[in-house]
Formats: sequence, structure tokens, C-alpha cells
Amino acid sequence: MTTADSTASLMDLVFQTIAKSSESLSREFLLQELQCDGDDLETALVQLRREGRVMRTLTHEFTEPYRIGFVVGRVIGHRDGFGFLKLGIGEDDLFLAARQMRRAMHGDLVLAAPTQMDAKGRREAKIIKVLQPGQSQIVGRFFAEGTRGFVSPDDPRLAMDIMVDLQGRKGARQGQFVVVELIDGPKAGNSPTGKIIEVLGETMAPGMEVQLALRNHDIPHQWPNAVTKAVKSLSEEVEDADKEGRVDLRKLPLITIDGEDARDFDDAVYCEPKKGGGWRLWVAIADVSYYVRPGTALDDEAYVRATSVYFPDQVIPMLPEKLSNGLCSLNPLVDRLCMVCEMTISAAGRLSGYKFYQAVMHSHARLTYNKVAAILDGDDILSERYVDQVQHLHHLHDLYGALKVGRLERGGIELETQETRFIFNAQRKIEQIVPTTRNDAHKIIEECMIQANVSAARFVEKNKKEILFRVHESPSDDRLSNFRGFLAELGLKLEGGDEPEPKHYAAIAREVEKRPDRELIQTMLLRSMKQAVYQPDNMGHFGLALKSYAHFTSPIRRYPDLLLHRVIKFLIHNPELEAGETKAKPRYLDGAMAYSGEDMQVHGEHCSMAERRADDATREVSDRLKCEFMLDHVGMTYDGNIATVTAFGMFIRLSELHIEGLVHISSLRGDYFHYDAARQTLTGENTGKRFRIGDKVQVKVLSVNMDDRRLEFGLEGDDFASGPRNNKGGKSSKSQRRADAGKKTAEKRQRRSAKANVAKAPVLGPNGELEKPAKERLRDKKNKGKPKSKASKAAKASAKAALDAVNPWAKTKKKPKVTSASKKKRKARAGKNERNAAKDDNKKDANQ
Repeated sequence: MTTADSTASLMDLVFQTIAKSSESLSREFLLQELQCDGDDLETALVQLRREGRVMRTLTHEFTEPYRIGFVVGRVIGHRDGFGFLKLGIGEDDLFLAARQMRRAMHGDLVLAAPTQMDAKGRREAKIIKVLQPGQSQIVGRFFAEGTRGFVSPDDPRLAMDIMVDLQGRKGARQGQFVVVELIDGPKAGNSPTGKIIEVLGETMAPGMEVQLALRNHDIPHQWPNAVTKAVKSLSEEVEDADKEGRVDLRKLPLITIDGEDARDFDDAVYCEPKKGGGWRLWVAIADVSYYVRPGTALDDEAYVRATSVYFPDQVIPMLPEKLSNGLCSLNPLVDRLCMVCEMTISAAGRLSGYKFYQAVMHSHARLTYNKVAAILDGDDILSERYVDQVQHLHHLHDLYGALKVGRLERGGIELETQETRFIFNAQRKIEQIVPTTRNDAHKIIEECMIQANVSAARFVEKNKKEILFRVHESPSDDRLSNFRGFLAELGLKLEGGDEPEPKHYAAIAREVEKRPDRELIQTMLLRSMKQAVYQPDNMGHFGLALKSYAHFTSPIRRYPDLLLHRVIKFLIHNPELEAGETKAKPRYLDGAMAYSGEDMQVHGEHCSMAERRADDATREVSDRLKCEFMLDHVGMTYDGNIATVTAFGMFIRLSELHIEGLVHISSLRGDYFHYDAARQTLTGENTGKRFRIGDKVQVKVLSVNMDDRRLEFGLEGDDFASGPRNNKGGKSSKSQRRADAGKKTAEKRQRRSAKANVAKAPVLGPNGELEKPAKERLRDKKNKGKPKSKASKAAKASAKAALDAVNPWAKTKKKPKVTSASKKKRKARAGKNERNAAKDDNKKDANQ
């Protein structure tokens, strides 16, 4: 055992001892209880305190932070300066006022003390200490001002500039993107400091969006030397010795069916009808566990990455290319090692049996979804080209028909949401955004993979070993209520009472199949669902209406699948061994392993985090590319539909371009609009004009904000293109003048307090990002530089207390020192100010 392992083991023992005690424990007690070396104990205690797992009391004893009123959490920053402290699973987040966010940065692990409730009913926290920095490297734009330099972070959640030494600028020019290594975090209100370690280049350089996303989301993308060395030792093809002890399936006509651009092939399929009815289905999956073994450099890096990240035209793989596209990929007409799930499916589409074994296979063909769909539709040319596979494809299609019936019977939800893909030109700029459609070939493979995943989950669960289940819980009460309110506006009803089952959601999906607003309804259905996670506690998969579900079919690109392969291999040959034991011989058993529940808990949290990280990064890249694409469309008018209604406006999805942008509530002229969260509507106070999800509108592209990756639209039409107008262009009637006066009054109110109807707490945007309450932003602006009123002392005190939550300097006598760097930052980010952007647009319109 290494020194590091010994220290980690002692840390666990110390923590467990402290956690079990209802009282704080002294160092002497721990020494006597654990019978360990004093220096080793001190090292363990110091590390536990650094991680925030243990605190030392005033009496120099040790206990868990929560026992003495402290909490440990991760800081989640917001572009408007405030933040939240994210605690453990199931615990409510704590609000961090802007003054607290001067003590830490987004992503930092901190020790904090919960304080009072603020005026909005949110529990606040005070940051005591930063335990672990969230990021050691930050990407941003470099600016020089006089003898000083600073980097403005690209991530809007990092609200503070990072001061850098101009002598170490590494040739960076004004406005270029750079990578900064943090030296010191924010302290006592001072800006963090760092040094430039890499110059990335200009803002609009091809591929820059991917480079920024990789660094903003801390995605590993460079192979360590140990991994490169390990890859070089691998053979180019499967060796004969590697095939020993495996079932020979090389004559079985397995085929792969994937997308046009796929390079890594995880799975191959084949099925044949049974004489008595039903089918035998073989799903062969790449035997990644044979090559990526526990404790190796390859495994360590695969775990850190945990998933492949798929950008629009680039992949950051979980495994090196020699494995992902080579030895592990089930390429056509070559021998490959695989894990096989052989199943029997009844005529009614029910899984009636399964078995797992290791095999060697030989893919008979590499087909694409479009080719398979064309063959099934009777394409003569393709049918002749793939004549040996045609009958097998029809068998697969017949099997899919039965599996579809089985899904319907159990109540699984099937949605057909609209997805898009980018078509790039030679300069790697978007030329076109086109919708993608799922055909029956996609659904054939999806259903086959679901059956293999279910079989794997049942097999391991039956044998009582620990794995990561793919858990999808039922919707929360709040989301259920909101979804029902949305449906009610459309004259639809979700059955099932207080606890609707998957079949009730599936019924809604089927009911709206032929409606023109089907896509929006299905999108709202998806938004009502919780996010699926990896965890060792099986709670079922709500969306698929399955009691047990795990990921088995993609070990090339998902680490949970690799873990499951190891456990299945362990069970096939070593059912009597305990968790943590391995068996190295015979050779084909290399990689077999079982895990403890504690191990799987840690792995599940990490893999779930990596999945969210990848999703966030790909969304960021897509948003940047869309904004860049829309720079050439400013001033143009498009038809669209309302995709989301919020307290601060509406997000409109353009029908032609499949892109969303915001129509801010302050731009809605002629009336004062109220937001109804339950019905997801905006309703005019005077006119009764109502906007709801699905409504068709016409919008004009007003501006593109590359910094925030947002598009601003304005509604077009007689009611919104200009202010209130007189009837017929002649002299106004008395009633018309009265109506116009009312409209002007409403318009004035709208401009003055357009955001007064925003919810008290920050709300979520369409992609899950936090939005600062508009009322709070308005209050900040109105009080900036405002002279003291002549109100009573009590009124002043009340107003002051109300501002404490949003004004970080409300309780201090001194104003914050405004550095030249911060002034420069505000100038650099001037485009983020929504009101200034609107004014600029109005000026341009007036000059044209």
C-alpha cells in the first residue's frame, strides 16, 4: 500500500469515528481509539479540515461542520453578481448575496454559515472559508489598460476580472481569448490574480467555440503521457490468444447500424424468428473491459472523462482513437472481441429470457439508419447491394413491431421531438441548420438496446451485485402542477390523479401526435420530467416504465457501461468471489471485477456530473455557433412560435431556422403585461392580449449578444411595430383619444416597471440558466445615485433592510473602490445591458 493509500485509509477511519459520535472528539481520544501514529493522525485531520469534512472547535476538538451550525457546499455564481450555495442532494440551496460572492468564485467548495431569511423569503449564507477552488484555470478575454492587465472571464458566472501581469502576457493582444492559471482567489474584496499560460486566439476564429467550452466546463481533452505510452503497446488487430475461451460467433450475420458520420461502433445486432413464435435476439457489444482494466492509466483517464463529448463536428472521446475507432470498434469484416446478450422475445414483445457470454464476432456489414430505412421501404438498388442482409433486416423490423406493442402495454413514453444539425462550409461556419428525423431504423436499434440494458440490470440485480442503475424518477409535484396548468390552457388533461403513471404521460403524447403544436407540447412534457442519473439505488426508470434499467450497450463512450461489463464478466465466471476481488486467469477474464456499494455511489455521482458537464458544453457550443450564424440575419423578419413564457418575456423559436431568441417584456408596447406562472402566459392589463406557448408570431431579429450567447427579438405587427396609433389616420374620436391615452399610460407603466411582475426568487431560463429577478435589477438601478429622501427614519430603515439582499455595500459606510480595470470591464460588457442595447437599436432604426 502506498503512502497516499495509507493516508486515505486513515482519513476514512478518522472521519467515520467522528461521524458516529454525537459529541466532538479530542485528538487524544482519536489516538487511543484508532491506535495510530500521531503524525499520521495529524496529517489526516489537516486534510479532512481542508476538505470541509471535519471542523475543529474552540476547545480544539473535532466534529462534523453541521453539528456546530456550519455547512459545506459548492458556489453557483450568477452573471448579475449574486449566487447560490449548493448543498447535498435533497437540501435546499442557500442564497449568496453579492457581497458574499466577493469572497469566492463560481465552483468553489466553501465552508459557510446559514444566516437570516432575506426580504424575499430566501435563506442566506455567509461564506467563512474557501476549502477548495473550483477551477485552477479560467478562460477569458485579455485587456490591457495602462500598466495593468486583466482577463474578463468568458463564463458569465465568474463575475470578477482576474488581474494579470502585463510582462507575462505571452504576446496576447487586446480582446484575444487566453487561459489564466489562478494564483490567488478573491480576498477582502480584492480581485483574484493569475498568470496567462496560453493564448487561444481571436473571438471568431474557427473552432474557438469548442476550445472555450472545453475549458469553461473543465473537460479533459489531452491524453496524459502514460495513456499515450499504453496505447502504443496495443496491437493493431485482435490477436489469436485474445480469442481463446470465447464463443465463436463469426459466422452469425451480425451487422452494425449507425449514423452516417459514426466512427465508433459499440453494438451489432441479429435476430431470427423462433419456430414456436417470437424471436431470438443477439446484441453484441464491444468488450472494452478486456482492454481497459482497473488500475491502469487507460482506466484512470476513462474514469476522469466518464463520457465522450459530441460537438457538432468534433468528438472528444472517452477512449483513445486506437481503441474507440480501432480495436474496440465493431468495424465491418474484421474480428472483434465482444460481450453478448442473447435474448428471447415473445410474440407479444416481452423479454422472456436472456444469457450473457464473451465471444469473438465478425461484423458482416456496416449499415446506416438511412440505408436500412430505404431497404425496408423497398429500395431496389440498396436491396441488391445488401442482398445478404435484406431478410435479416425485415426480421429486425418485425421484432421492432412486437417490441413497440410491448412498450405500449407497459406504458413507456415515446416522444418525437424535433432535433437539428448544422451544415458547415469550408471555413467551419454554419451554412444551414436543418431538422433531423428519426426513422424506423433508429427505433429498431433503440428497442434492441433497451432490451439488452434491461437484461443486464435484471441479471446483476438477481445476483445481488452492485451496479449503477440508470434512474429516472417521477416528476416533482411542482413540475406536475405546471404541466397540468399548461395542458389545461390547450384543452388537454393529464389523467392519473396526484401520482400519474408513465402510461398517462404516454397517452398525452399519443393524443397530440397529429396536432400542429405537437412539438411544443412534447417539449413541455420533457421539461416536466426529472433528469435521469446514475446511482446504485434502483428506483426504476419512469420514462421507459421499467422497474430495472442500466446502461450496458455503449462502453466505448460511457463509463457506467464499462463498469457494468466488468460486473457481468465477474458474475459469469466468479459468482463466489467478494466485491473488490479479481481473477486474472484464464486470460479472457481480464477486467472482471465487482464493486462495493460505497464505490458505486462515488462512481454514480461522478458519472452523472460528467454527463451534465458534457451536455452543458455541447449546448454552449451550439449557442455560440447559432449566435455567430445570426449575425448576418440582424434586421430580418421571421415567423415563429412561442416556445417558452417567463416573467421577463418570451422565447420564440423561428420556424425556418430552428433557433430561439428572447422577446423581452419591456419591448411589449401599448399595455402592461402580467405573468401567470401556472398557465405560462403573459396577459395585457388593458387589452386582454394574451401570449401563451405555441402561439404563432412574427419577429424581427434586433441584436446578437455574443458574450451572453443570446438573441434578442422584437414582435412585429400593427400592435407592436410602433406605438399606439389613431384610427383611420384622421382626427381622433373622443373615445379613441381616451383609448390612446389609456394605452400611453399603460405603455409608460410598462417602460417604468416592466419587470415588476417577475417572481420574487430568481427564475430559470429556457436552458436552465438562472435569471436575476427583474424587480431586483430595477431596484438596483433606481437607487443608484439617488439622493436621500425626507421619509421618516422608520421608512428609511425599512428601505435599507429591503436593499441589503441585493446591495453588497448597504451595511458599510464606505463605497467600494472602483478600479480602472472594473471600469474597463463594464465597457467591455456594455453589450450585456439590455436597455442600452434597445436604445442603440432604436437609434439605428431612426437613422435608417
